[in-house]
Amino acid sequence: MAHRSTADIWRLLAEADVVHGLHYFLMHAVFVLWDGGPVALRLPSVLAVAATAAGVGLLGHRLAGPRAGLLAGLALPLLPAMQRYAQEGRSYALVCALVTWGTWLLLEALDGGGRKRWAGYGAVMLAACLLHEFAVLGLIAHGTTVALSRKALRPWAVTAAAVAAGLSPLALFSATQSGQVAWIGAPDASDLGVFAATALLGTACARLGRATIRRPVSLPTLALPLLILPAGLLLALSLLRPLYVDRYVLYGSIGLALLIGAALDRLPSRATVATVSLVAATVALLPFGLQLRTPESRSDDVNAVAEAVREMSAPGDGLVFTPARRAWVLANPGAYAHLDDLALASSPAASGTLFGTEVAPAEIRARMLAAPRIVAVADAYGEPGDSTGRAATKSAVLRAHFEVCDTRRVTRAQITVYARPGYC
Repeated sequence: MAHRSTADIWRLLAEADVVHGLHYFLMHAVFVLWDGGPVALRLPSVLAVAATAAGVGLLGHRLAGPRAGLLAGLALPLLPAMQRYAQEGRSYALVCALVTWGTWLLLEALDGGGRKRWAGYGAVMLAACLLHEFAVLGLIAHGTTVALSRKALRPWAVTAAAVAAGLSPLALFSATQSGQVAWIGAPDASDLGVFAATALLGTACARLGRATIRRPVSLPTLALPLLILPAGLLLALSLLRPLYVDRYVLYGSIGLALLIGAALDRLPSRATVATVSLVAATVALLPFGLQLRTPESRSDDVNAVAEAVREMSAPGDGLVFTPARRAWVLANPGAYAHLDDLALASSPAASGTLFGTEVAPAEIRARMLAAPRIVAVADAYGEPGDSTGRAATKSAVLRAHFEVCDTRRVTRAQITVYARPGYC
């Protein structure tokens, strides 16, 4: 997407992915300045987590003292979720940085007031919401903090209303593309368990660090709403329409890191105990951190899928996708150049779509029957079904007229080579 022109990105957003539009334009600008491949793609996330850790450190310093701030800033990048999304070319780490510094500006506005401070807070929070709409749940958490402090509720409400007004066009338009989140299932026991365990840990840390409370805004009254409310509200909303994905509320990690830092600061012999605790946490998380830095830790290993296709196929073989998701080809098009994409009608960029358009089912059937061998790349899980009949046509033709020569599972891709009898 970063390599498409701005006109092509606008064209796509009219049909799909408008919720990620700001991030697409941002990454397009990065690639214009420096086409650094995966490094350029991921560098904004790395810098964003660094900015988040710095902001968390300053928030902890402001609310609970310098040692608590330092410990909170060190704790944040140790959290597994932050380690993961510091590595990914997505918007979630950027949202964390904006919510962190939006929180700082909120405290500035509560302490000093003034239109400029409230406007700065509103602008940063609106940017976070435009990068990902569910950052608005962080705005609600801020409202809880303001209500608990019994201070400046009216200017916060005016600012929040302005943010909501700025977000509303995107929210209303993105609702017309709601089919893109059809893959999200209802929260399961693990989702609820992780939320409950994190909330209990945060509450325990808040009680341990209660001596750090400073009125009117204390660290617990700021951090607990950030930790609990966004995830809790999204889980509750998912009872009506499944929308809960933990990365959508990644910025809740800000609250957890603040609470951990304050709790460590209050331990007996706190300097020694806090240091030992952080070292122990680092050692305990080391296996996870190392595994997280391998291709196997991701659901889509595009290079491994491309290599498997290259090994299993021969020049001139046909290629079909079920469903029509060409993410693997887009990431590494050269690896598929020797294959004939039998269903493709128009490329993604030319058609202004995510994955391109496909010909009618009857044409797909005719093209497949003319091919002696076909490589089928299927999603093993995680993608919504195809309601156009194209996927059903592909499957029916393969079952009726071809036999399986080879099959291989690579992360979530199922790669199968089919051939007409005698062509394996």
